Amino acid sequence: MKVKDGIVGLVVGDALGVPVEFKSRRELQINPVTGMRGHGTYDLPKGTWSDDSSLALATMQSIVNRGEIDYGDILSEFCLYARKGKHTQYGTFDYGYTTGAAIERFESGVEPLECGGTSGHEITNGSLMRILPWAFIDDVDYETVENACRITHGHELCRIACVLYIEIAKSMLADDLEISEHIERSCVKIKSRYAGFDWIESFDRIFDNDLDEVSSGFYVVETLECALHCLLTTSSYREAVLKAVRRTCGNILRIR
Repeated sequence: MKVKDGIVGLVVGDALGVPVEFKSRRELQINPVTGMRGHGTYDLPKGTWSDDSSLALATMQSIVNRGEIDYGDILSEFCLYARKGKHTQYGTFDYGYTTGAAIERFESGVEPLECGGTSGHEITNGSLMRILPWAFIDDVDYETVENACRITHGHELCRIACVLYIEIAKSMLADDLEISEHIERSCVKIKSRYAGFDWIESFDRIFDNDLDEVSSGFYVVETLECALHCLLTTSSYREAVLKAVRRTCGNILRIR
């Protein structure tokens, strides 16, 4: 049930944001999202999810079908999403530059773990937005999560962000603690694991619980900060996802 709850929660939150993607924060203040809407940015029916959910579903499809982790097969599912509209309701309508470039590399014969972009302009949030299924795999290790990130987003920052996110999610699945406690104990593990890494200081605001004011651009660390801010400042799933939509869609959170 935890798997179903988590994935349904991901898809619902995603679908809430799709109709108002690229709307300004001012527009969302005037006309805040209070429930599921139809049409909007992409003129699609109410409840339509984006590539974030589709790629999470594609990941799960591969693991279930193969009975093992096969990064090439996962990327093949991503290709079917991008080219054939698999894992969508109404066909593929949008996916990010970094993800698209990785799919093209894979189609040209690049090895799966070398497909993810590593340049400065590819430190985006696409892998973070689709990574949740890995939290439901028992004993999944950091290397596996990093590899799951690398197939589209190869930069060290993206990999660490995904590992931290999964560490927090697994803590929440395992124990009934305050959100701040889940984050704190996960941060201790991440700081120890990645001590000395060039980019680890980029997570200092999360490590220091300095998330009262957050940005919400496409930079992967900002996305993670904003998600944690929404969890820390709300008391229910509904409040958290609606706050995320109102705070972030106007600042192009979902550019991947």
